[in-house]
Amino acid sequence: MTPAIRQYLVITGNYWAFTLTDGALRMLVVLHFHQLGYSPLEIALLFIFYEFFGVVTNLVGGYLGARMGLNRTMNLGLLLQIIALGMLAVPAAMLTVPWVMAAQAMSGIAKDLNKMSAKSGIKLLVPDEQQGQLYKWVAILTGSKNTLKGVGFFLGGVLLMSTGFTGAVLIMGGALLLVWLSSLFLLKQELGKSKAKPRFTDILSKSRAINVLSAARLFLFGARDVWFVVALPVYLHTVFGWDFWKVGGFMATWIIGYGFIQTIAPRMTGRNPDTMPGRAAAGWAAVLTAIPALIALALMAGIAPELAIIGGLLLFGVLFAVNSSLHSYLIVSYARGDGVSLDVGFYYMSNAAGRLLGTILSGWVYQIYGLEACLWISSGLVAMAALLVYFLPEREAVAV
Repeated sequence: MTPAIRQYLVITGNYWAFTLTDGALRMLVVLHFHQLGYSPLEIALLFIFYEFFGVVTNLVGGYLGARMGLNRTMNLGLLLQIIALGMLAVPAAMLTVPWVMAAQAMSGIAKDLNKMSAKSGIKLLVPDEQQGQLYKWVAILTGSKNTLKGVGFFLGGVLLMSTGFTGAVLIMGGALLLVWLSSLFLLKQELGKSKAKPRFTDILSKSRAINVLSAARLFLFGARDVWFVVALPVYLHTVFGWDFWKVGGFMATWIIGYGFIQTIAPRMTGRNPDTMPGRAAAGWAAVLTAIPALIALALMAGIAPELAIIGGLLLFGVLFAVNSSLHSYLIVSYARGDGVSLDVGFYYMSNAAGRLLGTILSGWVYQIYGLEACLWISSGLVAMAALLVYFLPEREAVAV
């Protein structure tokens, strides 16, 4: 086993452990506070700081990764998640909205430090001429992460039913503490530390390709979260009458399948990424645009909601997974070799901004206008992503 593969396994293991707790925590908060009588908009507001600080963290975290090393930013992310879980393991009377929002802010910082470090680290372990291998490794990391996030959704529902909210966060915090202690010893020192000390102003990308991809990513993930984060689980519980086990299990299954499709995306799009210009990426996004619109039309036409939503969600998951995996590869490919975390951090800042936009809209639009409106907005946001990525320049024309 080469040193590069060993480091890849450590990075992936860290990312997996973190993602499992992150997915479980998301489902725990949604279901627990819905159970307490919070409205969809109020639940969405609990996640505002989570998403907002994700925007800030990606922007500043890329700079910190280039200055300090990705090993330190990854371990810092794990530690902050442990603290966030500890903040939620307090008596129920202390779980006020400001306190939960503060814990979610801590978790948002932790999540994006961890993600930025993992995605940037992969770039440094693969030679620049081996783009096919880079695409494969990024696809595996991204897909397996989302598969485990789905397992986390299911785990969150199970833990809530079996141990209660406090017991669930204590179990997850203890497990993540063991992972953090292991990571301190196993992760290579100085990974990703830039040779040239970057200036703080370097956090803003000057690359047209990075800026185009970042804008497309904002709209792409806003399109997913506008109906997936709050509207869908609340709809499944209130309209379909599903209990928490079933809601968590269904959404977990969807995320697991979505993650699996991401891992095999190179087979679906073509293994040689250099043959995939922006127009090909725009084509995949254009097909995805139709799915939320068709689900909304089916609901408006009176077609059985279970068939329309579950069937449509499966199609949406396959196409969204391919789009996400392709975008994840492209940002790592276009990013600079020295100071890679600056470009990756800027890109995932836009990802977090899209999630923030989608989360707020998911609660507000669903509460006032219903699920159909969320779906129409989703379709429009994907169309914007398709239009932007169409103008992505060829990789060979990008200075790296």
